Amino acid sequence: MIAVISDIHSNVEALSAVMDDIAQRGVQKIVCLGDIVGYGPEPARCLDMVMERASVSLMGNHDYAVLYEPNNFNVGAESACFWTRQQLEEESDKPRRDARWAFLGSLPVKHTMPGEEVGLGELMFVHGSPRRPINEYIFPDDVYNNPNKLHGLFERVNHLCFVGHTHVPGMFLETPDFYSPEELDWVYEVNPTRKAMINVGSVGQPRDRDNRASYVIIEPKAVRFVRVPYDTEAVVRKVLAVPDLDDYLGTRLRDGR
Repeated sequence: MIAVISDIHSNVEALSAVMDDIAQRGVQKIVCLGDIVGYGPEPARCLDMVMERASVSLMGNHDYAVLYEPNNFNVGAESACFWTRQQLEEESDKPRRDARWAFLGSLPVKHTMPGEEVGLGELMFVHGSPRRPINEYIFPDDVYNNPNKLHGLFERVNHLCFVGHTHVPGMFLETPDFYSPEELDWVYEVNPTRKAMINVGSVGQPRDRDNRASYVIIEPKAVRFVRVPYDTEAVVRKVLAVPDLDDYLGTRLRDGR
């Protein structure tokens, strides 16, 4: 089995709850689709945890922004980006500080692996999309508003592609169609001849009106959507205590929006 997490956004309470859940299920391999940092109050601790536990980690748009420059970010996201950079720079332990920056700087934008161990075809992992791995969004409404976009994306997928970025979990098919985890009864029984793009949702900032952390587990011939409750109020308090972080980045966690 393989756990796939994404969009942690410096939320150590959510990440810790998800890591505990993964361990309790006996899952050994973890793939992180990026956006480890940004928005939230504890970037360094989240980086350390992902560096220690994940087998594969990818570059998200917020990781890229902290490392380089935020482009097309709103004011709150941009401010959080600069604050995050400051937090990482102010680490007094130089080897640890250097290790975090080296890790961010070495993150790839895409990862593929054979899926034979779980009875599947090729598995592709990106943060945004198979076409623009760091920053292209794939929205559920695209199945109605932009079907040609989805057809173009699926041309780049051999079997299964796992994405994050929108913070909304669910599954896309070529037809095109989108199914929420609830519509799938939380498990997608993989068709060996049918392509699918699976959004794993967000660990640290869900936006589907469910405030529980979201991730998926790749099982033999299936993908399971998982939700994990965590102490949202503790994170809200930490965000509100940081003047450089917009209060909304904390309060939105209560409603999963």
